[in-house]
Amino acid sequence: MAEHKITLQWIKGDAAFTYDAYPRNHQITFKDGVAKTFSAAPAYRGDGTKGDPEDMFVAALSSCHMLSFLAIAAKKKFVMTSYDDDAVGYLENDGGKLWMTRVILRPKIVFENAPDAATDEAALDGVGLTDKQCSTHSRRDPSRRKNARAAPTT
Repeated sequence: MAEHKITLQWIKGDAAFTYDAYPRNHQITFKDGVAKTFSAAPAYRGDGTKGDPEDMFVAALSSCHMLSFLAIAAKKKFVMTSYDDDAVGYLENDGGKLWMTRVILRPKIVFENAPDAATDEAALDGVGLTDKQCSTHSRRDPSRRKNARAAPTT
């Protein structure tokens, strides 16, 4: 079992403590010891220039997926040069409860050497294995499946 810790600090300051007025900005300190400011989403009176919990959730899933895929690719001896993801999460109201109903990952993977059909299929298998490694209910966008395929560098 691995332990993961953060420190979160919120301070009311001079603002009134009412729903409309209390500050949503807060500090989160990760392993590097540097506090970073986050907030609520603008729809919840947060600062839209700051990351919010939903952004962090989407980022965590995308990062887990990428790191798992890199590990699988390295073990299969595929040399990758880049991995980009344009992930999006959806916070939706379901019966009066807000929750992240889905996260769509759109990985774009580039290998060092031009992939052949077998490498391309193995890369897609690696994406499938990665989905299983990150125990989530996230999904890749099927309309952009081709972006998960290996592409040679130019």
